[in-house]
Amino acid sequence: MRVTWNGGTLTFRLDAEDEITGQAADGYPVKLRTNSCTVHGVPADAHPDLFAVAAWSIVAPWTRRRIVFDRAISAELAAALHEGWGVEAGPVSGTPRRTGSVLAISYSGGADSVAAATIHPDAPFVHFRRVPHPRVPNRWTHYRSDVLAKLAGRTGRELTVVDSDLEFTLAEPRPGYPEHHAVAAGALLLADRMDLGGLAFGYELGSRWLGGDRYLLRYTPDNPMWAPHGAWGRLFAAAGVHIVLPVGGVSEAVTMRLALESPLKDVVRWCLRGVDGPCRTCGKCLYKELIQAAVERRPLDTPITVKRPVARKWQEPPPYGGQEMIEYGCARVPGIEEGVFGKAAGHLRATEESTAWLDRCYPPALAEIPSPWRDTVEKFMIDNVGLMTPAQARRVEEWGA
Repeated sequence: MRVTWNGGTLTFRLDAEDEITGQAADGYPVKLRTNSCTVHGVPADAHPDLFAVAAWSIVAPWTRRRIVFDRAISAELAAALHEGWGVEAGPVSGTPRRTGSVLAISYSGGADSVAAATIHPDAPFVHFRRVPHPRVPNRWTHYRSDVLAKLAGRTGRELTVVDSDLEFTLAEPRPGYPEHHAVAAGALLLADRMDLGGLAFGYELGSRWLGGDRYLLRYTPDNPMWAPHGAWGRLFAAAGVHIVLPVGGVSEAVTMRLALESPLKDVVRWCLRGVDGPCRTCGKCLYKELIQAAVERRPLDTPITVKRPVARKWQEPPPYGGQEMIEYGCARVPGIEEGVFGKAAGHLRATEESTAWLDRCYPPALAEIPSPWRDTVEKFMIDNVGLMTPAQARRVEEWGA
């Protein structure tokens, strides 16, 4: 793989051993559509290691043996690429980037992201906004990135919106991030200007420790994407921008509660289809409605019936993606037996007692927070959430066994 940056425009050329259909870090197949994209508004003088990590977050799925950058990277970054992916990276010269002092929030506007922002009330936001690609038709016009950006602007927080068409590098399964970390491409390239030493994501317990519905359904301390000792964690650290997961130890029930109690509650939006509010008809809206209803101890409020395709999987036996939250919701929503999740509730037979661990914080997640921000997260969790008992922590560690 050979990559070139011209300002904020990245162009890449596959080598003979590279593949058009590759795999993201979570093992999901992704097919390449086009070999260029642009990250708008980034400085030309960012550290070479930052350009390299931003590029790698886009081209990693299709790169097999080597990557040649258009500017020399530090030996430390080259080592992180080799140790994490087995690729030879170069040219190598110069010194690594100094770790900055500022923590920014990679802000999506969803409940998990708002919960992370609540823990760090002074952290600036960096928001990624998808924009059209000059050479790829947009057949996903229902994805309202403009709405999310407007809501981010209403938060009152220090905000940088980064426009990019990088999601259109994918042909299959659909436009999206080649790697989950590509959402950080803009923040990485702005890291020198913002003095970033950490970038906080809203990934929670299910994403960090219990796998996800796309790749693993078990306890995954060595999660390939978000463990600080994993390939991506080491790569970001080598570029002086640590991955920080403020809500990595709590469930979506906790992040939902924190978001609904937050000063930002009126701008929380997890649906990418609605204009004046969530569409209420997509699978994500149904899933989040279950969690919100459970937190608020009320019946489901959804127009979706068991006959809708988005409800089909809940009519089948488990396992389910995000099963811990399906159990949590089924144990707490009044009248759950009479609706979309009725059959799932019958299969799971969850109770409030059996799901009580999902109301607390998993202590090992706090140890993963980089030291400059660990005390803040730990104090917040102790004061506002509470820590799991050893028995509850074992529920996490035995998940999927």
